[in-house]
Amino acid sequence: MEIVLIALIGALAAVMANTGIAVFNDGLRPIIPEKIEGRMSRKEVAATSFAMSFGLVIGFGIPFSLTASILLIHCILLGTDIIGCSSPDGKKGIAIAGVVGALYGIGIMTGLDVIVDAFAKLPVNFMPSLGKVGEPVVVAFAAFPALATGYQYGAKKGVLNLVLSLLARQLAVVIGPIKIGSASIKINPEGLALIVGMTILIIFAMREKSEEESVDLVSLFAERVKRIKKNAPILMVMGGLVAAATTYKIMAGDPISLNLLKEGKVLDAAFAALARGIGFIPLIASTAIATGVYGPIGMTFVFAVGLFVHNPILSAVLGAATIGIEVLLIDRIAVFLDKFPGIRKSGDNIRTAMSKLLEIALLVGGMNAANAIAPGIGFFAVVGLYILNEIAGKPVVRMAVGPMSAILVGVLVNILSLIGMFNIPA
Repeated sequence: MEIVLIALIGALAAVMANTGIAVFNDGLRPIIPEKIEGRMSRKEVAATSFAMSFGLVIGFGIPFSLTASILLIHCILLGTDIIGCSSPDGKKGIAIAGVVGALYGIGIMTGLDVIVDAFAKLPVNFMPSLGKVGEPVVVAFAAFPALATGYQYGAKKGVLNLVLSLLARQLAVVIGPIKIGSASIKINPEGLALIVGMTILIIFAMREKSEEESVDLVSLFAERVKRIKKNAPILMVMGGLVAAATTYKIMAGDPISLNLLKEGKVLDAAFAALARGIGFIPLIASTAIATGVYGPIGMTFVFAVGLFVHNPILSAVLGAATIGIEVLLIDRIAVFLDKFPGIRKSGDNIRTAMSKLLEIALLVGGMNAANAIAPGIGFFAVVGLYILNEIAGKPVVRMAVGPMSAILVGVLVNILSLIGMFNIPA
């Protein structure tokens, strides 16, 4: 069932990219109308898609997936963007995109298992230590609402949010499990901190008033909005498939929920996915209305659905309904964002805060994992590779440097072990 789900997701995503219904890469979305309206050739769009997405698959999606043995959605959907954009026009192209997309999804999933099994057979099995990459993320993720508040409203309000979130976290630790009759309810510290932080950010955002005249995007791009709504059925199918796959815990929508899921903190992962979805509302809504091209996973709430709901069939139904509601209400969402510009801005700041938090947490996690694999060598290699990546102009995105460096250290110590320059720990 898991392989069937991944195959269907790969096939459908590639078909949607080929027909211009939806693409995953946010930077690619504005390019698709240029092809649809005849201003760019299929070859030019394919080249653009490859340039934007290939490096992220290799340097971002795969390293994170290896550290947790759970597929980060970027592995699949960035690849299907390339496949769909590179396939020919017409029914032949749709068929090619569907078949290649399905095979690609299966290949990514089975290939990941093969790599993990191969690493386990090496003289130095570094896979258990590689799990340390995500440990700082699991603890630190609840700080991002405070960071987003700081980006949007200044350091003082950011500190206020951070302090109140920290107090909420410690309150959950002190109170411990709450007993109601024979039942015992455990309050998760990070989960409570996240809820308090997001509440404070939303309160600040809703109090912000617009000082500029807003642009009515819905009226300006009425035909493109109609196009998105016309494609709602196929988008709903995709939403159902992704939600079901998430319920099976074979994929995650972002590195934060992926690492929480790996630790078995499913509820925390669900809240992290929900918060990320809130942060993506302004970006997805505005780019979709302006281009007529949606995202294959919509505003990413389908991942929260998949994590909150434990029955894959029910998850699929609710995931499909979630995408359907998003598409149905997309024009009303745009009007709401115009009325509350603070909430629209908070989306960008939430994404920025998440990215910065991940850069630091994953660098620390990468150093800890690499040093667990090879004491001394690990810190030396990760710090050196991080700075060299900066000097080279960041060919690898910052948040992927820690995980990639830890993997490279694992490969290096195996080579050193084979030539007698590394003693295998007892």
